[in-house]
Amino acid sequence: MPEAVAFQGVTDHSGLHEFSVRETDTFWGTLAHQRLSWISPFNTVQNCDFSQGKIKWFESGKLNVSVNCLDRHVHTYPERVALIWERDEPGTEVKVTYRELLELTCRLGNLLKRQGVGKGDCVTLYLPPCPLAVASMLACARIGAAHNVVFAGFSAGALADRVRDTQSSTVITVNQGVRGGKVIDLKKTVDQAVQNCPSVRQVLVAMRTENTVVMTDRDVPLEEEMMKENVVCDPVAMDSEDVLFLLYTSGSTGKPKGLVHTQAGYLLYASITHRSVFSYQDGDVFGCMADIGWITGHSYSVYGPLCNGGTTVLFESTPVYPDPGRYWETVERLGISHFYGAPTAIRLLLKYGDEWVQKYDRSSLKTLGSVGEPINTEAWDWYHQVVGDGRCPVIDTWWQTETGGICIAPRPSDPDSEIVPGMAMRPFYGIKPTLLDAKGESLPGCESTGALCISLAWPGMARTIHNDHQRFIETYFQPYPGYFFTGDGAHRTKEGYYQIVGRLDDVINVSGHRLGTAELEDVVSLCPAVAESAVIGYSHDIKGEGVGVFVVLKRGVQIDQDVLAQQLREMVSRNIAKYASPDFIQVVRRLPKTRSGKIMRRILRKVVEQKDDLGDLSTLDDSEVVYEVIRGHQKLRSKQQD
Repeated sequence: MPEAVAFQGVTDHSGLHEFSVRETDTFWGTLAHQRLSWISPFNTVQNCDFSQGKIKWFESGKLNVSVNCLDRHVHTYPERVALIWERDEPGTEVKVTYRELLELTCRLGNLLKRQGVGKGDCVTLYLPPCPLAVASMLACARIGAAHNVVFAGFSAGALADRVRDTQSSTVITVNQGVRGGKVIDLKKTVDQAVQNCPSVRQVLVAMRTENTVVMTDRDVPLEEEMMKENVVCDPVAMDSEDVLFLLYTSGSTGKPKGLVHTQAGYLLYASITHRSVFSYQDGDVFGCMADIGWITGHSYSVYGPLCNGGTTVLFESTPVYPDPGRYWETVERLGISHFYGAPTAIRLLLKYGDEWVQKYDRSSLKTLGSVGEPINTEAWDWYHQVVGDGRCPVIDTWWQTETGGICIAPRPSDPDSEIVPGMAMRPFYGIKPTLLDAKGESLPGCESTGALCISLAWPGMARTIHNDHQRFIETYFQPYPGYFFTGDGAHRTKEGYYQIVGRLDDVINVSGHRLGTAELEDVVSLCPAVAESAVIGYSHDIKGEGVGVFVVLKRGVQIDQDVLAQQLREMVSRNIAKYASPDFIQVVRRLPKTRSGKIMRRILRKVVEQKDDLGDLSTLDDSEVVYEVIRGHQKLRSKQQD
């Protein structure tokens, strides 16, 4: 970090980290001055109070995020490639320069203004990874509107929920998506969703395929109208704490949380983590495989790389299309330097064998990254030895939608510092983790396991939950007063390294995507045959966590279990997303509950994972229920194996 020379007494990484948590204002203030282009300077670095859930950075400062991601780079290297769109069809990639991306962004920004979108509005994007999606995000930032990117695999119901919560007047989509050789009717999903969204005035529709779709009076042909616009769009000066985007994530209640990220702090944190964690250098090609609908796509496909003037890959396909060598063929063809993927995909590809990796030249790779969930040691070793030929460091990153960017990772660190397989290890600059016990007491020293909390504010963290700041406080700051509660548990080794041990609340991490158990149970309860349900996550070889559903049928209902399972899977796919579909569904007479009526999901998880130690059953209203569930699950498992 070149700025470190300004920090007196700093000579190595550990010294820089110590300085960053001791002299927080000096550290982040220096980075903000030197890394971002300001329209008006800020007068305070931070104004944060965890007791009130108040997080404010760089107040009174004004800037424009799209200028930081585009204009300043166009001034110096307009023909540098900003985006490489790795389309679903191998070998048909599209390269977009910074100049071209700025023109696309300005045309789209002017079109949005013509459609009545302005500062303070929120535009919903239902798009696959593509240059138009990035331009849409940056166009919103340019004219002062917030954006809400919804993963283009979510159902019409899930999309409608998010549109209604943001009161979006405008939705941007494509006629159809293409993924894994399959065509997905995204416009049709949007049409279904907006029927229940009275705030929507217009839907801007781009053409990903040549297939025509039904257009209504509400629909606007995006490319046609955009080409009528000027290639210059004056950027709006935005306050540091104005909203940049909303992104919805599952919680332990049925309603997804619309987390709010703001302008300067988020952009600074995304850019500094991108450059420092991966040792990104000018000329490198950064390949983040995440969809733009997730925070990883926001921070490390779009904002971090573009703020740094980098070249970033937008991956539209799947790891196994047209075959299990797709990732590595892409690495060879595009010359990818840094590959950032999910443990789920790594575990999947491991099972196909080494030959699919070794048939392609991967000499361009410098760094391998892992994101979304803890990576197991077997997958880590294969990733390192086979994919990286034993020469590329594997960076296992821990962070969340709430944190905005990477908080714990093996790098940056001093040269030749060890990397322990399957461990996030070291806090990033400015991040001060603390492990707390059940009483809220800090666990001193090393060799401790507890709730992972963070004791200092950092610029990238979310500011609130849209329209529900009280829920924001109750979720993140009340469980452990004075700390930000991550919801994860962690172990600290004798060396002081951190290893994430999983969620502490009722949230399931499926293939790196968080699902609230209550959200799933709400959908299951819509089935007319179901009286009660309990959803649990359990260890899964490929997905990290699988989804298990236990249901109690209504009195007198007779239904074939296979028929019921099919109905429930279709309901979950339709109301949430296909990836949320249950891995098993077990019908039970009763659910294990405490005397106060709380369902003991912890016990159900142990049953599914065949753990001998079921823990304390004394709080259950009737412990015999557990053994009924065990016997039923054994029968279900035997049936599945047959």
